[in-house]
Amino acid sequence: MLGNRSRDTAPELLLRSLVHAAGLRYRVAAKPLPKMRRTADMVFRPVKVAVFIDGCFWHGCPEHFVMPKTNRPYWEDKIGRNIQRDQDTDNRLAEAGWLVLRFWEHLKPEACAANVIEAVAARRQEAE
Repeated sequence: MLGNRSRDTAPELLLRSLVHAAGLRYRVAAKPLPKMRRTADMVFRPVKVAVFIDGCFWHGCPEHFVMPKTNRPYWEDKIGRNIQRDQDTDNRLAEAGWLVLRFWEHLKPEACAANVIEAVAARRQEAE
């Protein structure tokens, strides 16, 4: 598991490239909340938007996740904890006034980028 990337994955790089090309600037692998030990893949602090690109295996994608046949109890517990942590993160950020955008790694980066760009623009307009 040490060889698995926690940041700069191919889906993240594609999404970041598209969002950057649209003129948006953001923090990479940053903590949205200072006291929270969790990082978002992209953070737009001024408008409080946190973007997560979830891997199908590690986050239990309903379309693509297949439980490993070996050491099944370990993986059920591990993936279950990841899903619970994601939900807790979403709740904590929402309570703090953040908009959380989550995308599965298999989604088209162009569609995800359009959602991010639209959400950031909407939050900027709300702030004016």
